[in-house]
Amino acid sequence: MLEGFAEYYSAELAEKVIRGMTENALKCKYNGGSVAIGYRVDEEQHYQIDPVTAPVVKETFEKYDSGATVVEVVSWLNEKGLKPERGKRISIDTVKRLLKNRKYIGEYKYRETIVPDGVPAIVDLDLFNRVGERLAKNKKAPARYKAKAEMYLLSTKLHCGLCGAFMVGESGTSRTGKFHQYYKCVNVKNHKGCKKKSVKKDWIETLVMTELTAMLFDDTIIERIIDMVMDSQNQENVAVPVLQKRLDETTKAIENILNAIQQGIFTTSTKERLESLEQSKEELEMDILQEELFRPFVSEDKVRFWLHKFREGDLRNPEHRQRLVDSFINAIYLYDDRLVITFNYKEGCKTVTLKDVAGVTAKAENRSDLCALAAPL
Repeated sequence: MLEGFAEYYSAELAEKVIRGMTENALKCKYNGGSVAIGYRVDEEQHYQIDPVTAPVVKETFEKYDSGATVVEVVSWLNEKGLKPERGKRISIDTVKRLLKNRKYIGEYKYRETIVPDGVPAIVDLDLFNRVGERLAKNKKAPARYKAKAEMYLLSTKLHCGLCGAFMVGESGTSRTGKFHQYYKCVNVKNHKGCKKKSVKKDWIETLVMTELTAMLFDDTIIERIIDMVMDSQNQENVAVPVLQKRLDETTKAIENILNAIQQGIFTTSTKERLESLEQSKEELEMDILQEELFRPFVSEDKVRFWLHKFREGDLRNPEHRQRLVDSFINAIYLYDDRLVITFNYKEGCKTVTLKDVAGVTAKAENRSDLCALAAPL
């Protein structure tokens, strides 16, 4: 829970940084990262044309427009000794990114901020469009669903209930051309004797998200989590109370010596003892500060606020769904007749009997609907 809370506030800090960088973007200033070949950044952080490499960039566009292949352009650029900012050799990917980079027609872009004519143009729009059309025409068509990089939410979380091994994401296309995604036991995949059937990705993920959402909106559970987080912080942060006790004792000893001095008792030993105690006090204060920085104490209100923020997220957003799974689920065990979910809090365990799952609407061909919560038969 504390790790998730720290991640949330890191994301909040990142948003503040993004706002500052967006302000820079509106002024078309350099926002960090690699500088595109053909440009340099001046003292005021604006892009300027590099007189050495800009002509090479323009010639690269012209060569490809004239019929040269990407491989030929790569060889030509490496022969000329041109290198990216990080010093590596020019590769096919480097050239493809270069030929698609709209900065070369003067377009400045940072996230959603786009400023036409925000930087000096190196190539004209007609040449850039012709190159783009040729790239699109020469691009090899990928496998129909190969690059469909939809995340498997339950990776490293879902285990086979029969053998305990991970169940990993798999995909394939049926004879009818329909694309399927599912989770498969590693031991089944590697032919190690397990007989667990594969499970459809959409079905298992929807079921887990339904149970996770129900837990998240249960105020009783949320309050239990908050109490456990607070108890955990108090138990883990044992160093601070010890240091604070020593600091109090040192402060009291200093006050006693000062009182003695006020009564006229002042010797060489008293002075040395006072200096030693003051030095110890400074060191203890620094130790406490470092300990608090290393293990910051999070207030109950902030923990509650963080947990309630999860309720406001869009469950259609894959990133939000993944954040929920990572933050709250420890492990999931899938058996033939039930699903056991263990959450990231003490005694947080939920058993779902697949026979009793709402929405059992098996199709006529004896297979479950991906949109329903029915177990695959």
